[in-house]
Amino acid sequence: SDSSADIVVLNTCTVTAAADAEARESIRRIHRQNPAARIIATGCYAQRAPEELAALPGVSWLVGNSHQHAIASLANEAVAAANFVPLSAVSANAPASSRILREEMSAHTPPIASPHFFDNMLDDDVPDDLRENPLATSRTRPTLKIQDGCNHRCAYCIIPLVRGRSRSLAPALILGEIRRLVETGAQEVVLSGIDLGSYGRDLTPRISLHALVRKILGETALPSLRLSSIEPIDITQDFVNLVASEPRIAPHFHLPLQSGSDRILRAMHRWYRAAHYARRVELIRETLPHAAIGADVIVGFPGETADDHAATMNFISGLPLSYLHVFSFSPRSGTEAANLTAQVPTHTIHQRARELRALAQTKSHDFRISQQGRKTRVLTLDRRGSNWTGAVSGNYLNVRVAGSWPRNRWLEVKIPADAASLAAIAP
Repeated sequence: SDSSADIVVLNTCTVTAAADAEARESIRRIHRQNPAARIIATGCYAQRAPEELAALPGVSWLVGNSHQHAIASLANEAVAAANFVPLSAVSANAPASSRILREEMSAHTPPIASPHFFDNMLDDDVPDDLRENPLATSRTRPTLKIQDGCNHRCAYCIIPLVRGRSRSLAPALILGEIRRLVETGAQEVVLSGIDLGSYGRDLTPRISLHALVRKILGETALPSLRLSSIEPIDITQDFVNLVASEPRIAPHFHLPLQSGSDRILRAMHRWYRAAHYARRVELIRETLPHAAIGADVIVGFPGETADDHAATMNFISGLPLSYLHVFSFSPRSGTEAANLTAQVPTHTIHQRARELRALAQTKSHDFRISQQGRKTRVLTLDRRGSNWTGAVSGNYLNVRVAGSWPRNRWLEVKIPADAASLAAIAP
């Protein structure tokens, strides 16, 4: 536990101000409970603002995203002086005991000249942050990161600045990793990336995500493949047909929306409009009537009016979505949106977020109701109670299966009439 650990690794997110605050509070809590622990902070917040985290008590090292694969060695071998530079190189106010893991100098490495000097901008065939995948073989549904970075420049998003340009893991390495996971018992692998739909465009020869999925299905014995978030522009008829024709692909799509107002989408520099997004959702629903379709929504983007919010509410109300992830807008230094003057008041953002989350609950309830009476296959998870075991279906329905079952087991079940709740269902 945190209270007894010698070293604690904290992987941070910086997508919102709330995520930053949560990371800082976690560091303070860990240090308060265990003052002797040496904290290694990594992830996007550590990449974006190392000075902020380095100033917190207990933080001994900051590791950039490009060197996360070295954390285990760092923890085991302590400090290798040649691989660290004093934090004073970044901030004169930082504790002298803190260090930042830096890239080894090479012809591809940019000069060490800014707080982002450890950005991974290497031109290797296999980027450092994809070279060694830290998957735990005991995990029920391991996530395999096959793409990192983003070439888009959405006005609100800091991720391209902290993750760099889009880059992909070679197909042969992906296939090898999946085979290894299958050998260790994995029943489902989730392919993930910052901009997953852009997978392979940077490779030579180029390969599409569609083609990669076909290779995985054709060249491995993986029982189930699930895809993480995909931009709506990457949802094509061919891709939906592929998912519909392959029972080994989970019928689950997560399409970032961000706003149902065309005016706000334009200000965000999103490359579609509400009607385009709706057509992608309709395409999925027409081909896969029981697929799960989720969306991200940002509340309170600068300049968002009551009419814009109403447009988003009405747009989502009319879509057959299964769930929503609602984010309150946070200005990120270095993004265009941070400099916009028409900031929405905090209390207004909170109210609009509450309304969207209430709508999300309605959408989730309606989707569960639509699944009543269906027979489906579920994969058991680690969650369990005294007389039930948690499981997830291909279309992302979380259920409780009656009885005690080992994790990572496929079961055929029937969704009961009270599917609106997490009811126990018999296999």
